[in-house]
Amino acid sequence: MRHFGHVSPEDRQRLFHREPVEFTRDDPAGLLATALGATLYSPATRPRLADAVVKQTGLGVRSMVLCLEDSIADGEVAVGEANLVEQLTELAARDDETPLLFVRVRAPGQITDLVRRLGPAARLLSGFVLPKFTYEHGEPFLEALAEAEYSSGHRLFAMPVLESPELLHLETRTSTLVDIAAVVDKYRDRVLALRLGVTDFCSAYGLRRAADTTAYDVGIVAHVIADVVNVLGRADGSGFTITGPVWEYFRLQERMFKPQLRASPFEEGRAQSLRTTLIEHDLDGLLREIELDRANGLLGKTCIHPSHVIPVHALSVVSHEEYGDAQDILRPERGGGGVLRSAYTNKMNEVKPHRAWAERTLRRAEVFGVAREDIGFVELLAAGLGR
Repeated sequence: MRHFGHVSPEDRQRLFHREPVEFTRDDPAGLLATALGATLYSPATRPRLADAVVKQTGLGVRSMVLCLEDSIADGEVAVGEANLVEQLTELAARDDETPLLFVRVRAPGQITDLVRRLGPAARLLSGFVLPKFTYEHGEPFLEALAEAEYSSGHRLFAMPVLESPELLHLETRTSTLVDIAAVVDKYRDRVLALRLGVTDFCSAYGLRRAADTTAYDVGIVAHVIADVVNVLGRADGSGFTITGPVWEYFRLQERMFKPQLRASPFEEGRAQSLRTTLIEHDLDGLLREIELDRANGLLGKTCIHPSHVIPVHALSVVSHEEYGDAQDILRPERGGGGVLRSAYTNKMNEVKPHRAWAERTLRRAEVFGVAREDIGFVELLAAGLGR
C-alpha cells in the first residue's frame, strides 16, 4: 500500500517531486508509525464490515481501528466480537488490499481471545488499541499482547490511548505521565504510537469544543497535550509518535466538492472557491487543528468520518520548501553545525537546533511524498478526492 496510491500514476507524477513509497504491515515500526496518517475508526458491529474496509482502502485510507469499546453499547460487545471474527475471516479469504488494521478492546483478555478465535485470519491485524491507558491499567494489556503475538506467530503492535482522569487532573498528571513513560519504555518494541483521547478529557469537565474551536483553544486540553509531548514525545530517542486528537464534526456530503472541481485546474479563482467550500462545510476548524497538531509535535489523526481522511493526508505531504530545508540541514558537510540561508531565501536554517526537525520531515517525506514546487494543499486535496 502507499499514500495517494488510489490516485492515478499520471496524477502522482504531476503532483509529486518525490512520490510516497510503498509499505506493508511488515515494515519497521518507525516507518509504520509515520505512515498511520488519518486512522479511521469504525464500530465492530457494523454490518458488511469487510466490504467497508475494502471500500475505504480504495478511497485512500491506510489505517483503521475496528472498535469494541466506546463506539458500541455495553450490551453489544459479544455481538461485536462475533461480527469482527466473521468479517475478518471473510476478508482473509479474499484477495483485496487492506489497510493497517487494529482492534480497540475493552479488557486484556479480549486480545488473546480474539486472536485465538481469528486463527489464520489474525495475520490481517497490525495490533490493538488499548483504552484509558495508565501504568496499572496498561501493563496487563501489553502482557496479553505479547502472549497473543507468541501464540499466533504474527507481529502485533499496541497503540495506547491516553485519556484517563489521572492524566487530566493536575495533582496526578506528572506522576501518571512518569509511570506511563516507564511502562511504554519497557515494552518499547511493541508500542507503535500513542493516541490522545481528547473527547474524554473534555467530558471530565462537561466541555465540548465547537466546530470552529480546535483542541488547542480549550486551555485545559492544550495543557495536557503539551505535557504529554513534553514527557513522551521527545526527539532524543526516548519519545514516541503521538497522534492528533479526533475531530468530531462531519456535516459533509459525498458530492460536496463536485461543482468546484469540475472546472479546469488552471481556472482562475478555483482555489479560492474550494477554500470557501471547505469553510462552509466545517473543514476550516479541522484544517487549523491539523496544522496545530504538527506545530505541537503530533503526527497523524484519529478520524471518525471518511471525509476527514484526505484532508489529513493532503496536509501531511511535505512541501517542496520543507524538503529542501531538511536536505540542506542534513548534508554531511553540515555536521559541524552553523547557520545557512534557506534556498527559498525566506529564513535561516540552524543546523544543530533544526536537525531533529529535519530528520522527522524526511521520514514524513518518505511515506507521504514531497509536493512539486508549484503544488499546494488544494491540488493534493482535489486529486485525493478523485475530482
